Amino acid sequence: MSVLVPTMGALHKGHQALIKRARMLSKEVVVSIFINPLQFEDPTEITKYPRTPERDIELATLAGATEIWMPEYEEIYPGEIKKLKASSLGDSYEGASRPGHFDGVVTVVNRLFEIVRPQASIFGEKDFQQLQIIHAMKSPVEIIGVPTVREYDGLALSSRNIRLSQSGRMSANVIYRAMTAARLAPTIAIAQEIIDTTISTEIGFKCDYAVIIDEADFSLATDSTKHKRAIIAGWIDGVRLIDNMRMGA
Repeated sequence: MSVLVPTMGALHKGHQALIKRARMLSKEVVVSIFINPLQFEDPTEITKYPRTPERDIELATLAGATEIWMPEYEEIYPGEIKKLKASSLGDSYEGASRPGHFDGVVTVVNRLFEIVRPQASIFGEKDFQQLQIIHAMKSPVEIIGVPTVREYDGLALSSRNIRLSQSGRMSANVIYRAMTAARLAPTIAIAQEIIDTTISTEIGFKCDYAVIIDEADFSLATDSTKHKRAIIAGWIDGVRLIDNMRMGA
């Protein structure tokens, strides 16, 4: 059995958690490192994406990767690109803010699966909407999610965090503070109010969305929803941050 851990590089402890989970499942763990241009709605963003190939190899190897694959563009997209369409879950939230993003994600994931032919693939829950969209691809590859890895103050690990200024880094944990403060609220209305109030106190954070959804279909949750999850996205220092957390005990 082989397990694939797809990444765009700039690896950190969050990626290592994915690799370690893969290693628990198989002795064959392939880590792909490919910055996929199709999922950047703003062409300038791809030039800002951090690149640390030597450190990536070191971290992946330490975490248990048995093969580190850094394909060239032509290897992933030879000839004309047949871009796939993400499920309807990709039309809202991240998909609405980043048109075409999830189409690019499912296109590259499909290509990686075609080339590597793994039995399973590991993805992080930090990108919860992405994880659900990849599940919706109904690929024969088993899709396994791994819980978000966080910094000491709760900030979700992300390759983009390195672009935050010192003050921006201090402001960034407002997302985690908002979600944890709301997690055990007795009603959705109170939980949403807590999130909105907490976020509004951080002037450095430009909120895109901050809502509580039904995990099944991404509709707005109600008090009777079985599995509720807060999802939040916004910008600090021009860096887009996203996070999520299951609501309830």
